[in-house]
Amino acid sequence: MLKGFLRSFNPVDVLTEQDVRAIHNGVLEVLETTGVTFQHKKALELFKENGCKVDFNSRRVRFPGWIIEKCLRTTPSSFKLKARIPEHDLRIGGGRLHYLAGAGLRIVDLDTWETRPATVKELDEASIVSDALESIHIVADTAPYTELVDVPPVIATLVDIISHVRNTTKITMAAGSLDLEIFHIKIAKTVGVDMLAFLGSSAPLTYDRESVESAVRHTEAGFPFNLVSSDMMGGTGPATIAGSLVTTLAETLAGVALIQLMRPGTGIVAGDYTMPLDMRTGHPLFGDLGSSLHTAAFNQVMRGYDIPTFANCPSMCSSKTVDIQSGYERALSTLAAAMSGANLIVLHGGVYG
Repeated sequence: MLKGFLRSFNPVDVLTEQDVRAIHNGVLEVLETTGVTFQHKKALELFKENGCKVDFNSRRVRFPGWIIEKCLRTTPSSFKLKARIPEHDLRIGGGRLHYLAGAGLRIVDLDTWETRPATVKELDEASIVSDALESIHIVADTAPYTELVDVPPVIATLVDIISHVRNTTKITMAAGSLDLEIFHIKIAKTVGVDMLAFLGSSAPLTYDRESVESAVRHTEAGFPFNLVSSDMMGGTGPATIAGSLVTTLAETLAGVALIQLMRPGTGIVAGDYTMPLDMRTGHPLFGDLGSSLHTAAFNQVMRGYDIPTFANCPSMCSSKTVDIQSGYERALSTLAAAMSGANLIVLHGGVYG
């Protein structure tokens, strides 16, 4: 089993106990009064059967507090992932930290320092390197490249997945769009491995049909989840960190409820992918201090729920090349995530743009 890195100190807190209680109460209020939209008929019926208030016209689900508390109790504090070889099995949770290779977008030509799409051969070589690096424990579905030469974009993720199966024995992240999970689930079942399924919200306070349908398929297959919420502070969510935490956590707990009501006891690692909006340009501020503080606060609240956490922001920066800015933005956000108790961090890959 890959042990990763053991945290030898108590995670850093950025919120007081009073802050945590206020945020938790705000989350429950949003879930019970405003609710969350689920654009999926079967999900709406499931919530209705389990005591939620469901408006089928607006597709809005309002959650009584007791349902959220019940679903939190059935969510395990850690879970195991089976790899192709026992040496690469993982246990997510507790005081251990593992790193995940994320999307590198395009390849950087080391002779010219210009970027270009990677070839399938280069993708395979990068998958082999990911398998060999001791600091990488999971490989994302879109890693290491998301743009490939002579590969239609609609199947690029599937080509990534096939490369991982052929060239690495480590755990992989599941595809969660374009129905590609149908193929990935069959591949995982054939090989006899676990994968980390994906469910992401669509801020504000929404889960779209495609994401929920993918979650249904992964739940039926028995896989644990990476559950990600991704507000943009000042854009798709409140501008303040405290306000954004309330909506982000409301989306997260609604996702927890969906997964636990479908299959109680399913493992979940909750991910935060929230960043401020640059009001001058309309672009997200990758690598910003606000993202790091949001992640640290998110991790602290989720520790109170005893659910493992996943930090997505360290994988991205605002630099457009491999330079000092790229280094310090990613280093500081990684440090904030690790010190605040994250169990998974996306880091390797995405070193530019």
